[in-house]
Amino acid sequence: MSSPLPTRKHDHFLAKVWALTKPYWRSEEKWSAWGFLILILTLTLGSVYLTVLLNRWSGEFYNAIQDKDLDAFWHLIGEFSILATIYIIAAVYQYYVTSILQIRWRRWLTNVYFDRWLDGHAYYLMEMRHEESDNPDQRISEDIDRFTDATLNLTIGLLRSVVSLVSFSVILWTLSQAVAFDIGPLHVDIPGFMLWAALLYAGLGSILTHYVGRRLIRLNFTQQRYEADFRFSMARLRENSERVALYGAEETEKSLLRGRFNMVWQNFWRIMRTQKRLIGFTSAYSQIAIIFPMLIAAPAYFSGAMQLGGLMRVVSAFGRVQDALSWFVDNYASLAAWRSVVDRLTTMNENMDNLVPPGERDGQHYTHETTNHIELHQVVLRVPDGTRLLNIDSLTFNAGEHTLIHAPSGSGKSVLFRTLAGIWPWWSGTVKAGTSQLFLPQTPYLPIGTLRDVLSYPDRHSDHDDDALRALLRQCRLEKLEDQLHSERHWAHLLSPGEQQRLAFARALLKQPDWLFLDESSSALDLDTEQHLYALIKEQLPRTTLISIAHRASLNAFHDRVIDLRDISA
Repeated sequence: MSSPLPTRKHDHFLAKVWALTKPYWRSEEKWSAWGFLILILTLTLGSVYLTVLLNRWSGEFYNAIQDKDLDAFWHLIGEFSILATIYIIAAVYQYYVTSILQIRWRRWLTNVYFDRWLDGHAYYLMEMRHEESDNPDQRISEDIDRFTDATLNLTIGLLRSVVSLVSFSVILWTLSQAVAFDIGPLHVDIPGFMLWAALLYAGLGSILTHYVGRRLIRLNFTQQRYEADFRFSMARLRENSERVALYGAEETEKSLLRGRFNMVWQNFWRIMRTQKRLIGFTSAYSQIAIIFPMLIAAPAYFSGAMQLGGLMRVVSAFGRVQDALSWFVDNYASLAAWRSVVDRLTTMNENMDNLVPPGERDGQHYTHETTNHIELHQVVLRVPDGTRLLNIDSLTFNAGEHTLIHAPSGSGKSVLFRTLAGIWPWWSGTVKAGTSQLFLPQTPYLPIGTLRDVLSYPDRHSDHDDDALRALLRQCRLEKLEDQLHSERHWAHLLSPGEQQRLAFARALLKQPDWLFLDESSSALDLDTEQHLYALIKEQLPRTTLISIAHRASLNAFHDRVIDLRDISA
């Protein structure tokens, strides 16, 4: 499945943003997306136009107060009520429509990342190479939400600032008086002085803001990674609580968790110190901006060249121009966080681009065959650091011939099964696997859900009726669970390792594969139960070929062939 996200690496930030943004606006949802966006832009432009009307209104209102014109006063109050009502409605629906577009975009992009993460075993390969991409679950669950929200709000805010800048610059230019002064013999006139003052004030503020807060980009990126690592460590402790308790390793785990949190704490202090300086500067900048236009316009007002209404319009227009030009200052922290989110998402995307699924790499020839045998030729199995683990010149598994594989621990038995399953990336050679295969690992995966869902996993739905499933549970010696088919539980925490392995055998009986691979899948069972389940599989699945990894010699009786990997490894 091809991804709608671009697959080449981007070096520039805006190129990364465009790479993440463009696919949605060209997707199957493009017409509704553009429709919502046009509506949002219309509401945004409308609200800017209303602020222009309110600027004009403020001049007339304060002139009416200065002239003590009561009729004009009440007329303008009525006009304000209408303008304010329209402005409030526009603001409410701009937020509402923006939220709709944001959640739709997030849903689409999340599904794209789900497809990329889960297809081609990318989730497994990324976990095997953990150093390449940290916490992909957090990137999908949190960073996509932050990206879509920040991209929309920052873009709309920037557009609003640009339109406001143009509109109120014209007003400020019109209301500003020229400033004239002499420099020696040179006479200088500066028309639109208030506009130039606003430009200079906001420009200096933007430059100084970047100087004060530029470290926030890197610090926010690091903070998100540390927070995710901390949460993952606690979740891992919860998932392995029994094992930790049996080891009595509470103090060790405490030390590890404190170490993780210490990184969060130290980086947070760095963010806090940088943010303190940034807030101090931006607060001073904003407070000075309140009085600055009055100081500049005051001479014209007190000389009688400008009425009170004109003064208030100048102050209001200066504030709007200054706000528009200060968009960078006001949003610097948001921009820093946005950049870190974009970097995290594009890094994950690039890492997934570099993951070549097993069987598609140079030197690997992996196919599923419908023949009655599985073959391996000139297969070399390696561990992640490249060290050779097994060298198999030729190995064939024939349908109907149950095979038991023996070898010391760590000799590559499980790696052989992972290669046959098509998920192990470090190998070379030719593998012809079966078309209907089921692998039972030593520790089965039990999803959180109803017991019925657990039995039918990985199939989402089961056509078997409840009576058949209860009979199956009894056959696998899980009688105590037959009345809990529709109970939703965290079964991996409730069931013992032996009960979990019995559930895995029940899955095999339901799925009825042509090839059943058992990787020490009965190691937690007592001898009697193990023999009972193997006999049950052979009795009820006569067309299924068993290939087992086990250390117990008692299983030899259930297999037609016994292989020692040491005898076939060159």
